[in-house]
Amino acid sequence: MSFVLAIDQGTTSSRAILFRDDISIAALAQQEFPQHFPASGWVEHEPEDIWQSTLATCRAAMAQAGLRAGEIAAIGITNQRETTVVWDRVTGRAIHRAIVWQDRRTADACAALKAGGHEPMVTHKTGLIIDPYFSGTKIAWLLDQVPGARQRAERGELLFGTVDCYLLWRLTGGQVHATDATNASRTLLFNIHSGQWDDELLALLRVPRSMLPEVKDSAADFGSTVPDLFGGAIAIRGIAGDQQAATIGQACFAPGMMKSTYGTGCFALLNTGATPVASRNKLLTTIAYQLDGHRTYALEGSIFVAGSAVQWLRDGLGIIQHASETGPLADRADPMQSVYLVPAFVGLGAPYWNPRVRGALFGLTRNTTPAELAHAALESVCYQTYDLWAAMRADWPDADAASIVLRVDGGMTASDWTMQRLADLLNAPVDRPVIQETTALGAAYLAGYAAGLFPEPHKFADNWRLQHRFRPAMSAASRERKLQGWAAAVRGLLASDEG
Repeated sequence: MSFVLAIDQGTTSSRAILFRDDISIAALAQQEFPQHFPASGWVEHEPEDIWQSTLATCRAAMAQAGLRAGEIAAIGITNQRETTVVWDRVTGRAIHRAIVWQDRRTADACAALKAGGHEPMVTHKTGLIIDPYFSGTKIAWLLDQVPGARQRAERGELLFGTVDCYLLWRLTGGQVHATDATNASRTLLFNIHSGQWDDELLALLRVPRSMLPEVKDSAADFGSTVPDLFGGAIAIRGIAGDQQAATIGQACFAPGMMKSTYGTGCFALLNTGATPVASRNKLLTTIAYQLDGHRTYALEGSIFVAGSAVQWLRDGLGIIQHASETGPLADRADPMQSVYLVPAFVGLGAPYWNPRVRGALFGLTRNTTPAELAHAALESVCYQTYDLWAAMRADWPDADAASIVLRVDGGMTASDWTMQRLADLLNAPVDRPVIQETTALGAAYLAGYAAGLFPEPHKFADNWRLQHRFRPAMSAASRERKLQGWAAAVRGLLASDEG
């Protein structure tokens, strides 16, 4: 039993990766599933699509590696966070499509809660702000909008879960309704200081306690799979939200270490140790991981659009056929043009937190071509990362810019052009690891740690290997000019909302 199966359930696809005990990859399977956009700013998934794609990729990875259930020590689950599922306690049937983390339908409800003066209390307890991004107002929407749902929930007939929790329930045949502290910390319902669901928050958002899962350590006993799923029972021993799992996979176990993951969105986490740091710059305070009953905290900045900006170039504008074309295309851009894309397709995340604004292009001329648009799309990801970087340095007094190295992962890090521009704009090194599957690796580590296959964190950190370090090469004058142009573009977009 020297293998761990990591389930990496993401926003646009489900993946299963089998890791050996030396953390090398034995097999990988991936399957995309449909996205649903029923209204402007609304994003939904069919829970059954999430389940079936997860099941199919797990079976495919096992078949690819030629493994039986009895040869797998444990399963670890990592998941798209905040995405909300409510299902029937008896039948397992979801009462509605899952409401995805990107969804903005509860913007008015969040504005009303802020206007009522509730945000200071919510932020103090949860480390979060009141925003449609998080699960709490999504649950309330489902209970209010699905006929009979609130009454059923109050009778104890319905269960809530983030995607990890829903998958766990399905994998165990409905025997285990649980989540881990990292996912719980993203719901607006969990007190990150006490480590408990909070009655005041539940009352504010009108969520019955009976719906909520048990909260466990990130490495814990989460039960076992139903034997007929994989030809035998497999222990489930690890769960973490995708960004926290990537933090673990990047071995950011020491306070002051920072990672940034580039997928559909971009998420940067800075480990702050055993003490939660209250942000003065609109970052989130969250749980990085919880091991052996001890919580480790992080500052987090969330960007809603990163890789999806490249998808927009491909699917929306049709100027590329493959993501790999974007860097070479951007390299052909006219250096005399200053085109800025502020990709607020679903609002702006940290540090602005404006769900109402929408994307805009600035600096267009008759000479603007697809090359300048590609250049602007890739740079927009770097500029947004800079905003998070600057906010973290301001919030975390120990974040000495000279000593910080950013560890990166996710699909966009394959673009050397983007990573070099990121290093240039941050004026700091950017490290890309040998193992790019850091999110899945984090989930595998948690499961393997609980199963006794992997060592304690500081020893696991010795396995981290550098593939390439991008060093800043841009002049200070060019950097400052570009950053000022970006700041002006964001101000222009925010002013349009105020007008």
